[in-house]
Amino acid sequence: MSTDTMNQPAIVTMPADWRDFFALTKPRVMTLVIFTGICGLLAAPGTIHPVIGFTAILCIALGAGGSAALNQWWEADIDAGMKRTSRRPLPSQRMAKTDARDFGILLSAASVGVMGVAVGWLAAIILAIAIVYYAVIYTIWLKPRTPQNIVIGGGAGAFPPMIGWIAVTGEITAMPVLLFAIIFMWTPPHFWALALFVKTDYAKVGIPMLPVVAGEQATRRQILAYTVLLIPVAVAPWIIGGTGVIYGVASLALSLAFLALSLPVAFRQSQENDTMRPEKRLFGFSILYLFALFAALVVDRYAASYALI
Repeated sequence: MSTDTMNQPAIVTMPADWRDFFALTKPRVMTLVIFTGICGLLAAPGTIHPVIGFTAILCIALGAGGSAALNQWWEADIDAGMKRTSRRPLPSQRMAKTDARDFGILLSAASVGVMGVAVGWLAAIILAIAIVYYAVIYTIWLKPRTPQNIVIGGGAGAFPPMIGWIAVTGEITAMPVLLFAIIFMWTPPHFWALALFVKTDYAKVGIPMLPVVAGEQATRRQILAYTVLLIPVAVAPWIIGGTGVIYGVASLALSLAFLALSLPVAFRQSQENDTMRPEKRLFGFSILYLFALFAALVVDRYAASYALI
């Protein structure tokens, strides 16, 4: 053995375990995906066998996890340069990139196949579109190229309630389209509130998020604009008669609260060493908003079913 070989440090590979594979699925994001999918399924008119319903939600979860794994496979180098994502399995070198890619493909393919066979092919097709939308259209094409990435890419996270609804009804009607539209309009103010206090991370790795490219003030105005546009979209299911008064009142109250929290964000300028409390408050509430809004949808549905309203 040569001296040079003896002096080289040993390369230690940390084997991935189940926690690393689970982390690839972005479990915190998946919680919201699963919840909105369940709400879409429970709020839909008609009935579905519990086993079929469980299978539909499982497929939505697997599809979301698979597309998240593919997202992290593609963005491993970007994640390594960002403080917020540097401890993920791939940047931490706890897993080979090919393992993450293969895991993502397996979950994605299995979710669509099982959905088609066990639930219905229309739901499976929409699920496949959602996976491609996030893993390819958003991750590969939109995110590195345009500051409107999160606006157009917001559709990726808007599919779960639509899929849940279609799993029950087998058709696309105005209501599942509106549920899609709610999340689509919610995504920009939700994500840009986050982007305002992590913009240095995005700037460092060259991702053209709106605060980096257009500046803070433009981002703050866009947050307010999308919040205003969200209000009629959120209330629309009640307006068209797709829901009852419980959802109507809840959607209006929650949306006005969202607007109230967006106003301080829209009309301020961050200072040096700013804690960004209004932005963090808006981001936190935006998550609560979506949970509460879709929960109200289900409560309204069952209240109507049991003639409570």
